[in-house]
Amino acid sequence: MTPTLPRTVRAVDTDQLLDLAQEAAVHSFSQRLPVDWLREHLAAEATHYLFPTLVQRLTHRPAMPRQWRCQQLLTVSTGEQIWGLLDVLPETFDKIPETLDTASKKDVVDRIEQAVTVREWMERTAPGAGA
Repeated sequence: MTPTLPRTVRAVDTDQLLDLAQEAAVHSFSQRLPVDWLREHLAAEATHYLFPTLVQRLTHRPAMPRQWRCQQLLTVSTGEQIWGLLDVLPETFDKIPETLDTASKKDVVDRIEQAVTVREWMERTAPGAGA
């Protein structure tokens, strides 16, 4: 049976997010940030959020497992929240506990819509930016 894309938000800590990024790297998923970049820039004690937005099927790569493309709201070491994308295996996403109430999930989705992208944040905080 084809997994149905969940309409939910899941919260993960930094270590869990690094594990998800590592799994995405092992599978060569196209939407992921490098684990080393995340380790360098994420706030160590932060909570990050995943919001599945589409089912990713790579028909041109039939050996590639189905993925859920998630918008992610990341808290970086500056305390800012930025958004990016992360492809996650459905069975991996399902193992993340459901811990947020409806109002909190709506708040996270609203914050994702207002957040700057990883690229925008990197360009703004790069050495020499704004000089």
